[in-house]
Amino acid sequence: MNRLFFRFFVLVMLAITGATFVIYFVFARLFGDPLDDIARRQASAQIFLLEQYVDRAPADEWLGRLNKVREVSEAHFDLIPLDQARAALPARQHAALERGQVVLDPQHKAFFRRVDLKGERYIGSNEEAIRAYNLPIDLGQALAMEVVRYVVVALALLVPIALWSRAHWRALQTLSRVADEFGAGQLSARARLRPADAVYPLAERINAMAERIQGLMDAQKNLLHSVSHELRTPIARLEFALELLNARAADPALAKRIAAMEGDLAELNALVNELLSMSKLDNAQGPTRALFELEPLLRECADGLHPRPQRLHVDLGERLGSLDADRRLLGRAIGNLLRNAQKYAAHEVALRARRDDGTLEIAVEDDGPGIPDEERDRIFEPFYRLDRSRDRATGGFGLGLSIAHKAIALHGGSLQVEQSALGGARFVIRVPDGVLAG
Repeated sequence: MNRLFFRFFVLVMLAITGATFVIYFVFARLFGDPLDDIARRQASAQIFLLEQYVDRAPADEWLGRLNKVREVSEAHFDLIPLDQARAALPARQHAALERGQVVLDPQHKAFFRRVDLKGERYIGSNEEAIRAYNLPIDLGQALAMEVVRYVVVALALLVPIALWSRAHWRALQTLSRVADEFGAGQLSARARLRPADAVYPLAERINAMAERIQGLMDAQKNLLHSVSHELRTPIARLEFALELLNARAADPALAKRIAAMEGDLAELNALVNELLSMSKLDNAQGPTRALFELEPLLRECADGLHPRPQRLHVDLGERLGSLDADRRLLGRAIGNLLRNAQKYAAHEVALRARRDDGTLEIAVEDDGPGIPDEERDRIFEPFYRLDRSRDRATGGFGLGLSIAHKAIALHGGSLQVEQSALGGARFVIRVPDGVLAG
């Protein structure tokens, strides 16, 4: 957001600067150089003496009056050949000189003018020019006046633009904050703006979208929670009925079928438990925090795995310290990651933890087939499973990683998947500084 308004401010400043140069050159082309006009006003006294005192003298007194002006004026008046005057001026000013006009040379604090056009002042006067120099012309003051003029214009433009931008910036900051809160799971976040705000229609549309999303999410959570609870009763009845049926079954084939049905029912019951866990995490406002030692928790998670042919390697760094977190939720997340790694590992599973520079990193790795890059953004979605896991050999419902991801997110941490040095997948939990204790 700050970058957006910085770019806007730079664009406005560049536009004002460009407009200043355009205005200057257009006015210079149409009405003459503003610096020449200022210089003419500064030399107006000397020009007045020449035009109103010297030039109004009779022809035989003209040189006498010019000499009197030389005596009283601080500027110096000389008579020079007309060709010398032409050489001292740029070509664009020659035409004005030929017409008998006063031509200023502000850089050298001087002006030039022909004595006359027809030689009436004295013999050869039409071939000479008057050069006045050491005039009270101050280009620095002239430039300062021009700068002040354009600064005033720029401020007159920037003040209303700044007020307009500030109102927009505050409104957009509100929308940005609401978007961050909504994205972080606070579905009740809404933008509270006044109808007079320019972005009020946008805020209303965002609020309406948020209302629809919140309604859909609440309906989904309520449905998931209700269905999970309602399924428990018929599942319990079926379990009881199968136990009675199995007790009275004398046929081995029938007993085998009943055992398969009991396995399916146990799988369904596990799914309901997972759905209820998901529902609790979705509805949780925050974890129940308490201070506990991390290393015993990690060893409990490793010891709680079912025996498998794969070798489990545990590498816990020194001084892991304590966490201010929900021990049960964090243990559930790590346990899910270990069981997932155990399913796909060929020979080895690794649990590693280290604490460095105020950051805790817990990694679970395996030497299995790994996870393709294009699948890594989706494996934390509920019920999403890779194609190779959709069989009874690996089992699972596609909820374990999602539960782990939600549990870590509730603590403000992150769970990411990477390529492991063992050849398979590497799931990394990173815990923020606020969760760490001494």
